[in-house]
Parts: sequence; structure tokens; C-alpha cells
Amino acid sequence: MNEKVVREAFREDGAALIENCLNEAELGWCREAFDWAVANPGPYATSMYDGTERRSHVDNANPLAKERLDALVQSLPFGELFAKLWGSEHVWYFAEEIFLKSGGRSARSCWHQDTAYLPWAGEHWGNAWISFQHVPKRNSLEIVRGSHRGVQYDGTTFNLDDPTEPLHGGGVLPRLPDIDAELAAGRDTHHATSDESSGAAYDVLSWAVDPGDVVVLHPRSLHGGAGVDAEAPERHTLVLRFFGDDAAFRPLPTVNARYARNGVLFTDEMAKLNPGDPFRSPVFRQLL
Repeated sequence: MNEKVVREAFREDGAALIENCLNEAELGWCREAFDWAVANPGPYATSMYDGTERRSHVDNANPLAKERLDALVQSLPFGELFAKLWGSEHVWYFAEEIFLKSGGRSARSCWHQDTAYLPWAGEHWGNAWISFQHVPKRNSLEIVRGSHRGVQYDGTTFNLDDPTEPLHGGGVLPRLPDIDAELAAGRDTHHATSDESSGAAYDVLSWAVDPGDVVVLHPRSLHGGAGVDAEAPERHTLVLRFFGDDAAFRPLPTVNARYARNGVLFTDEMAKLNPGDPFRSPVFRQLL
């Protein structure tokens, strides 16, 4: 890994690929944690079957898995990795997210920014995406280059019939653009991948990944996950989230009754924070 190249890519683009980030043992520990989490879903899990072998499963900050994952991250290289990416003295682990797509056909996940759902501000935030299969570029995570420094949009309700349907509403945040529709309308001139740049509105980063590779991204980046298909019939991904010294509490809009100012995760701890407070709590495992 060329640390300088990855650091600059993360800061400027909001995402980077780190090849061979995890060794075989580390990847195995992550797989064990993933399988346990799928078998023991938490209160925020959603799982969908369509009567065939097709399945979609998502879970987020499962309290049943917290002790297990707090122990896991201490055995992984992400503390030092993110400290170097950010230039942060300290690194904390926030929580996990689980993605499972299988059955050979599923829609892509809607474009969004995690910071529409989580009360986060600051430079020192990072998601580590760990996939356990080879994932071709067409089925991989996609990120709009540099969007972590751009507009904070409203979230999406993940309504596939209207992927820009506002989460919060009330006009408090700009509505998401229909990125897929715009890309489809002008793909030859608008769609740029990690190795070709068009200079147009949406410069989309994506990479083919192998087991052991990790995609790191700033959660304010506009991103979405491509679907699976017959040639890549499943994608199992563990996402681990981290923050550093320049991480602050930013209240969410309160126009949606489902979302309080402090979000829906670790709500008791977040209720203790005021706007602009450093994002700190004993509930989050400090790695450095």
C-alpha cells in the first residue's frame, strides 16, 4: 500500500481501495463475525426473501454483537490505518453494518450519504467495507468522487420506485438528485470510473475487489451498492465504522417523527451531546 497515495485519495476523493489490507486470519475473524451477526440479527435488521433463493439482509449496530465486534476490531489494522489516513492521534470504533445479497439477482442500493441518517460532522470519519467474495466492478460499491466535500442532501427512504423520496422532508435539506437516471441518460459522457475521468457532473469511483481488499470511504460521500447478478450471484459485506479527533455531533433535522436530533443509534448516549461537541462516549471502543 502506498500510504501517501491512499491518504490523498481518501481526503480528496472521499474513498480509496486498499488492496490486501487484511491477511487470511484477519479476514477469517471478520467472516466469523459476519456469519454470527446474520444468524443473530438485532433490532434494526431487515431481511427479505422473495419465495426463491433470493435474499437481502441488512443489519446495523446490533447490540447483541457489540461485545464480539469491540474485541474483533482490536485485532484488525484499522486503528493505525485510519489514524494515518486522517492524521488523527486517536481512533474510536463506532459500530458495524451487515449487507448480504444472494440469489443471483437484486436491485442496487439507492444513492445516499450516511450523514443524512447519523448525527455526524467533521473530517475524521471512515467506513471500512470488507467483502468476502470477489466482486466485479459492475457489482461493487460506487462513490461519487469528492462528494464528501459537497452538498449535504436529504436522505432517501430507499423506495425503489422513487429513489430520491426524502427521508426528513420539509425542505430542510436539498432533495437527492436522481443520479442513476442522470447517468443512464448520458452514460457515455457522464459516467467516469476510477481509471477514467470525464470531468462531468458525476465522477463515479468503483473497483473490483478480492477477499482481503478493503474499500474505505468517508460516510458523507454519496454512495450506493450495485446489485448482484448471475455472474456474481452473492455479495456478503461487513462494514466497520470509525471516527477520530475531528469528529463532532451534528443534530439531525427533527421534521420526521421517526428521527430525533440524535438519530436512531446509541440514542441515550447521543442525547447527552450538544451541537459541535466532540463525538465522544465511553460506549465507543477506543483503539488509539
